[in-house]
Amino acid sequence: MNLLMATGTIGGLTMVSRIAGFAREMLMSRIMGASAAADAFFVAFRLPNTFRRLFGEGAFSAGFVPLYSQRLHGEGGETDARRFSEEVLAVFLPTLLLFTLFFEIIMPLFVAAISGYQGEKLALATFLTRITFPYLLLISLVSLFSGILNSLTRFTAAAFAPALLNLSMLAAMLLVRDGGEKTATALAIGVTVGGVIQLALLIAACRRAGVSLKLRRPRMTPGVRQFVRVVVPATLGAGVYQISAFIDTFFLARIGTGAMSYFNYADRLNQLPLGVIGAALGTAILPQVSRHVGAGEPDKAARVQGEAAELAMLLCLPAALALCVASGPLIGAMFQGGHFSAEDSRITAMVLSIIVLGLPAYVLVKVLTPGFYSRQDTATPVKTAGVVLVANVVLNFVLIPPFGIAGLAAAIAIASWLNCIILYVILHRRRHFRIEGWLASRIVRQLIAGAAMVAALIAVRMLLGGWFTGGVGRRMIGVAAIVGTGMAVYFPVAWLLGGLDKDAFKALLRRKRPGSDAV
Repeated sequence: MNLLMATGTIGGLTMVSRIAGFAREMLMSRIMGASAAADAFFVAFRLPNTFRRLFGEGAFSAGFVPLYSQRLHGEGGETDARRFSEEVLAVFLPTLLLFTLFFEIIMPLFVAAISGYQGEKLALATFLTRITFPYLLLISLVSLFSGILNSLTRFTAAAFAPALLNLSMLAAMLLVRDGGEKTATALAIGVTVGGVIQLALLIAACRRAGVSLKLRRPRMTPGVRQFVRVVVPATLGAGVYQISAFIDTFFLARIGTGAMSYFNYADRLNQLPLGVIGAALGTAILPQVSRHVGAGEPDKAARVQGEAAELAMLLCLPAALALCVASGPLIGAMFQGGHFSAEDSRITAMVLSIIVLGLPAYVLVKVLTPGFYSRQDTATPVKTAGVVLVANVVLNFVLIPPFGIAGLAAAIAIASWLNCIILYVILHRRRHFRIEGWLASRIVRQLIAGAAMVAALIAVRMLLGGWFTGGVGRRMIGVAAIVGTGMAVYFPVAWLLGGLDKDAFKALLRRKRPGSDAV
């Protein structure tokens, strides 16, 4: 499978999961609202997912996939790769079982420490988290089998697997529509059932690919020791970012009933451009930057980062500005209804309008960090993240008392820009990357195009004000008008002002590589 087909497969199936995820959140808001039961479920869902990003997707992928691929394409071939997988599984599985059992035992203390809940709300959150926590074990094993399949260039099953969780949770809500504790319990069960289905799919896909792993006796073989040596630093690095997620949960749970739900719904929209643009850019430019650095071509490496920064701002500026200006209509159209009131929608929209102000910075961090990774410097981004983590905690203590959940959203946005600025300053001082005149000029022109788009969006909101407070159908038409207007204004103005590389864009439309006509 070539790169274009692989990207199309992963991107298409990821979009299926995104659509199912939005459907899940839209239905959940109407059935659960911003109630205490909804808050308790979001805690139960957030905790195993935080550990999942720490162990399953982050550290495990960083350690397992390169080592598996190395063996697969080495002298030992498939036999050596399969043995390595079985050795890792033999140690990984009991470790996960013990980790899960430990937290199941201390769950009341753990949930109380993170959430600050008391009484019935603590009891419900603990009960739900005990149901969802095995998802960590299941999804970590999914990461192992996904790594095997991706190394074999079989991407379909691994890319589709996340959609199964959303479908399982949707089914739970459709079967139990009562709301409150009953639906929250059904959702928690749906999370673990979704993990079981994901794992079953990946095991079946591996068997179809000719890979059937056997359980071995746990042993610290040379391969396992090599795996551990790679995973431990990656886990420590990922831990800084996941501690930030725990801290956000800690403060959200103490702001008051509904805060966890408001933040979750707002972050669902915020994460869409983050996941699509940020991850794609970071993945795409790392090999190019690494190649130029390895060849002793720092100027070309910096040029790649500059072009990525230009593209990041071209796409993120309109997304951030549109989500900020149109947060009310967007949240109302997607989530308002049933138990999710107009006031709930208003607060969620406010959170979204603040948190998206950090969106360009977050994506730019994905552009800047390859400048360190390509030079085998993984320590600096981790140290920077540690500094930003401390700053985020201080900002929470300063901003939450007077501003509540708006203060927490502002702290996250400010911390994102702080992280971006520190990384850029370090790269600039080391003479690895700096904002050239051409890049600064493009960004200024993009900002002007963004200002024109904001004016157009405000005009649409004024002209179609009634469409955003009517029935669901009218609200969706209003949202379509906002989205269409934003695109119709921003990109043509950016084109006319020279806010993007026209030659590269024309080459893309001709399905040629940018610069292929250069002499």
